[in-house]
Amino acid sequence: MLSRCRRMRLVLALCGLRLVSAHMAAWHPGMYCLKGTTPGKDDSDTSEIVFPLFNLTKTDWWFHHYNGCDQFPPDKGVFLELPANGKFTVELAVNRAFTSLSYGGSRVAQFGDGRNDIGGGVDCITRIQIHTQNESMAAGTAFAISYQSELSAVTPENLVVFTTLFHTPWKRVATYQVPNLPACPPGGCICAWGWVPNGCGEPNMYMTGFRCKVTGKTGSAAVTTPAIPPTWCEDKPNRCTTGPRQMIFWNQLDGNNIDVQGFDLRGQPRSPAYNSVLGFKEGAQTDIFGPAGSASGGSNIPIPWSAVLLSSIVLFSNLISLTCI
Repeated sequence: MLSRCRRMRLVLALCGLRLVSAHMAAWHPGMYCLKGTTPGKDDSDTSEIVFPLFNLTKTDWWFHHYNGCDQFPPDKGVFLELPANGKFTVELAVNRAFTSLSYGGSRVAQFGDGRNDIGGGVDCITRIQIHTQNESMAAGTAFAISYQSELSAVTPENLVVFTTLFHTPWKRVATYQVPNLPACPPGGCICAWGWVPNGCGEPNMYMTGFRCKVTGKTGSAAVTTPAIPPTWCEDKPNRCTTGPRQMIFWNQLDGNNIDVQGFDLRGQPRSPAYNSVLGFKEGAQTDIFGPAGSASGGSNIPIPWSAVLLSSIVLFSNLISLTCI
C-alpha cells in the first residue's frame, strides 16, 4: 500500500502542479528527467526531479523511479562531461524554468528560484525550500560515478562518491572538482547527484541521475569497488570510513545504508551529510583509486577484501556505539 506522503506526491505529479517553492536538483543537459515525465513533451517548467525522496521503497527512490524520472534519459550523445583533474558546473534550482536550460535563461538569478536574495540568518529560510538557515549551515552535496553504461547495472556498491561541495545547495551556479578519474566505457558512465538536508523540514534525501563521461587526460588507476557506506565520525575522526564510499541513503522504507542517533556537536539531532560529519573531505575525493595502471577500458576494479573487512569492522563498531548512546 502506498504511504500517504507518496500518494500525495504522485497526485501532484499526475496533476501537473507547479511547486515553485519546491526543493532542489542539479540541472544539466546530461541529466535524467530534464524534459519532465510526459512522453514526447519537452517541458520547460518541469520540476518532477526536485521532489524529495522520503519513506519510499528502494525500487521507488533509486534514481527517482517513483515518478518515472529514471525512464527519461538525456538525448542520445549528450553527457555531463567530467574533465579529469578539472572542474564542471551545474545549476541548482527548484525548477528548470529558473536555469539557463529554459526560456533562453531569461528567468535565471543568483538563486535557484529566480531571485537574487533569499535572506538568511538564524531561522530556517522559508522563501525557498533549501533546508537551511544560511549558507554556512547548508549541508553539502555530492556527485558519484558508476563505470556502467546502463542505469540498470548501477548498484549502491559500484556508485562511488568522487566529489563534494560543502555549504550547498545555496546559489544557483555550483562548480565541483574532479579527481584523476579514468576514462569511461565507450557507452559512457552513469553519475548521480545527491543531497541530504540538515534540518529545517522533513529529513529526506535527493537523487538526480546523469549520463556522464570523463574527458581530458584521464587517469590510469581504476575506481575501486565495492564502495562502503559512510559512517558518522564527527566526534571520533578515527572511525571515519575511508576509501571509496557510497552515497547516503537514509529514512527510506528499505535500502538505507546509514542510521544516526543522538545529537551532533552543536547539540542538534544528528543528520548525515556530504561533509566532515561523515568524514568526507571537500572537493575531489582522491582516496577512491586502485594502483596505477589498474584502469582497463573504463571499469571499476574490486577493492581488496581486507579493506572491505576493515571498513565493515569500523561500521559495526559505530553501530554498537550508537546503541549505547
